[in-house]
Amino acid sequence: MRQFAPALICVLIPLFAHAQKFTVSGHLKDQDSGESLIGATAFHAKSASGTSANTHGFYSITLPRDSVFLFYSYVGYQHQVIKFYLRKDTSINIFLESSTVLDEVVVNASKADAIHEINRMSTISIPVYQIKALPAFFGETDVMKVLQLMPGVQSGSEGSSGLYVRGGGPDQNLILLDGVPVYNASHLFGFFSVFNADALNHVELIKGGFPARYGGRLSSVIDINMKDGNMKEVKGEGSIGLIASKISVEGPIQKDKTSFLISARRTYIDILAQPIIKAASEGYNAGYFFYDLNVKVNHIINNKNRLYLSTYTGDDKAYAKEKDFYVDNNTRTDYRNEFGLRWGNIITAMRWNKIISPKLFGNFTGTFSRYRFEIFDQYEETRTTPGQPKEETFYKNRYTSGIRDWAAKADFDFLPSPDHYIRFGANLIAHKFSPGVYTLRSNEEADTTAGAAVTTTEEFALYAEDDWKISTSLKLNAGVHASAFLVENRWYRSVQPRISSRFLLSNNFSLKASFSTMTQFIHLLTNAGLGLPTDLWVPSTAKVKPQQSWQAAIGAAKTYKGIYEISLEGYYKEMTNLIEYEDGASYIDIEEDWQDKVAMNGRGESYGIEFLLQKKTGAFTGWLGYTLSWTNRQFETLNFGKMFPYKYDNRHDINLALTHTWNKRMDFSMVWIYTTGNAITLPTAIYEGVDESNNNQYNGFGGNEINHFESRNGYRMRDYHRLDLSFSWWKEKKWGQRKWTLGIYNVYSRLNPFFMDIGYDKNFNKKFVQYSLFPLIPSFTYSFKF
Repeated sequence: MRQFAPALICVLIPLFAHAQKFTVSGHLKDQDSGESLIGATAFHAKSASGTSANTHGFYSITLPRDSVFLFYSYVGYQHQVIKFYLRKDTSINIFLESSTVLDEVVVNASKADAIHEINRMSTISIPVYQIKALPAFFGETDVMKVLQLMPGVQSGSEGSSGLYVRGGGPDQNLILLDGVPVYNASHLFGFFSVFNADALNHVELIKGGFPARYGGRLSSVIDINMKDGNMKEVKGEGSIGLIASKISVEGPIQKDKTSFLISARRTYIDILAQPIIKAASEGYNAGYFFYDLNVKVNHIINNKNRLYLSTYTGDDKAYAKEKDFYVDNNTRTDYRNEFGLRWGNIITAMRWNKIISPKLFGNFTGTFSRYRFEIFDQYEETRTTPGQPKEETFYKNRYTSGIRDWAAKADFDFLPSPDHYIRFGANLIAHKFSPGVYTLRSNEEADTTAGAAVTTTEEFALYAEDDWKISTSLKLNAGVHASAFLVENRWYRSVQPRISSRFLLSNNFSLKASFSTMTQFIHLLTNAGLGLPTDLWVPSTAKVKPQQSWQAAIGAAKTYKGIYEISLEGYYKEMTNLIEYEDGASYIDIEEDWQDKVAMNGRGESYGIEFLLQKKTGAFTGWLGYTLSWTNRQFETLNFGKMFPYKYDNRHDINLALTHTWNKRMDFSMVWIYTTGNAITLPTAIYEGVDESNNNQYNGFGGNEINHFESRNGYRMRDYHRLDLSFSWWKEKKWGQRKWTLGIYNVYSRLNPFFMDIGYDKNFNKKFVQYSLFPLIPSFTYSFKF
């Protein structure tokens, strides 16, 4: 045995050395700005294993002790290759260089980015540069309107930025800005979203197969991340359009240590219209405006610790003012009256990133989110009579509603090996709901307050998930999300399993499947689909149960010639415990509690097929999406208890989006949309009412009429289709770049339906009348970078 020992040791030492494993970790960043590259990949060719950077740009891959050949890549960036001998845990920060624009724009996608490789399904990431390249409504780039062009996503009404994902409602979308929920993402009554594209780094839409780390909504997750701020030098960009201007500035406070980002936007419809309004009506003024402000500070404490502070604030205000006087019997009366609407969000997040070990990354966050809506009406009057004291009268009416959150969460990424990417964490949210409070202050009467009571609740969640590479062909994402909700001394609890898988049939073709369950503890009461600020957020209560859903999907994905990505998915989703206003109910009626104005325990179902063809490389890029779907609702107290089509049950939905770059100075983009008409409720008969005072019938014009409805949403409006075009010319200047963009919305001026109502023809016969909003609308924008 002693004779064989030296030989045995000589054999075992190399085997033991080869079995040793070490971890390569660090951050993937933009070379020019130091910005985190979310989702960038590190691929080890020898073992055919890889990993991707998380939301904060951190990556980690564990490999055997050996020569290592790592391939780093990101869409729109030049790849980078590093070769070295791995003998210990190694930290490497990689800075990728943006692809150079020559005679054509070539966007390279690596093998690790290919759609058939990803095990998560129903997930779409859209580069911000592509969002900016597409035609924009009134020249205002809108993230939400671009997401509407994806299969399985409906836009709602004409021009609206609302999202209806796989049959869900607007309250069923979890919209996150730097990890903080946004409760109202609309400006201008829903025609624009609150997200300024110049301040954004990454946009991702998840329609199904939800990872366990997300919870609290039924239908989708829109995860939006702001830029961190340029660590290298001061940069800026902005634009001047027909209705709004914006500017963003970012740069280092201390180079490679601390950075800042400030982005602001404001409309000036009110400023431009004021001279016309004042000239037409002396003493009268009216207007509307909105503004956005994003601020972010990013500080690197050391290589393992980083702090972020980000905030967003935005408001809309529509108002009408009158100021005048009159004289009567030697008494002068000066009065001032103002009526209006105001609504907006405040969102703040403080984050601490910590690399706990080469394999473990921690993110600790404290957040604040508040949405508030207000209707106000105030009047002041001063009467002056010679020789007598002044008499003053005032009253202030105010209706307010909103929701406020304080939250804390801890998230961990653990990468023990290239075959496992484990995420786990917990969060706590303290909600405060104000579903509608009316106050009256007056110097002649006692102050009055009426409306729904303020409700405070607590929401808790735990989650764990694993991206597991079982074999070269089979990948799995499995996890569980457990949540609880405390309201009115009642506990609601939910355990939600999630699983999605990918099986490679060949090098460029895979099959995918997913199953997920979701629970939502909050509801949105809405009178219309316009994203109106009058929509009320309300909690689950002892009487109103939490919404729940389950969704199953199966699909196939293929990459063709490394240029085209093709996916086909079929899904079925079922929702329970939905609520909706009863017929004729409204937020305005403050005498009745909101729980007594809703139909409860509703059921919904949605199913369909989605097809997506994308081209990501070359001068010509874009996608073609098609959705065939059915969406229905059922409430015991609505439509005689029978199932009825959801308002946005659009059978066919086609979206074509293309961009083309001719040369260094010119590009072109287009969007064409076709959608089956929305479902609407129309009366099938109208009866004349009776005047109870004299028992005489009215003549039908302005009298008491009774509409008879056979079914809810039993009719369809006309199909919707529209073509938008955009042409841009840019030029390099000594100070940076300037760009002119000409956009045309609704090129062939299609009169698409906005809503329908009962009207009269020239012979005073009743008929259904379609109302449309937007004909052909040109826009012109000047933008710049420095």
